[in-house]
Amino acid sequence: MKKISRQKIFWMARVTFLYLINRFRYKKYEFGAQVLKPLRVNGHEYISIGRNAVVQRYTWLFAAKIDEHEPELIIGEGCAIGDFNHICAVRRVVFGRNVLLANGIYISDNLHGFEDIHTPIMHQPVRFKAEVHIGDGSWIGENVCIIGARIGKNCVIGANSVVTRDVPDYSIAVGSPAKVIKRYNPETGIWEQTEVKEPIAG
Repeated sequence: MKKISRQKIFWMARVTFLYLINRFRYKKYEFGAQVLKPLRVNGHEYISIGRNAVVQRYTWLFAAKIDEHEPELIIGEGCAIGDFNHICAVRRVVFGRNVLLANGIYISDNLHGFEDIHTPIMHQPVRFKAEVHIGDGSWIGENVCIIGARIGKNCVIGANSVVTRDVPDYSIAVGSPAKVIKRYNPETGIWEQTEVKEPIAG
């Protein structure tokens, strides 16, 4: 009979404890998920966390109903969310499977209104921009900002990039505003430099 290590026993005890205390708090909380404290969470009832996903410390998960639509914040199976991230959904923010986020990232499907120049922006209503979807296997670098955009499968978003337009599957995008600099060519099996000179098309 194979001996179970102390580390494995400790891990099982921890994930079981987290599952028991969180499964009725969240919309969906699958076994093996780890949401580590200290953490700030608003709108547990709109947030789903998949099996074996990890949300690291000092992250803020925020889901709020601002209109007739039910918001959804979905973190897929096997995702790894770094420290000090801020993820905000008023309509729909979805992470596919095995998405990797570094630290200090801001992801949102909404913006503060700013149209009324006689009212401080902080007092103007939040408005929905567009759904955010991050495809399976993608990697989001340090201090990235993603607002109302879709990221394809197995993409790399370089550190400090600002993404407000969609990024296609198997792409590397960097900069502010983000531009695709490489794409995977399935015919050659190589990541090839692109000729794109302008920000990503919406």
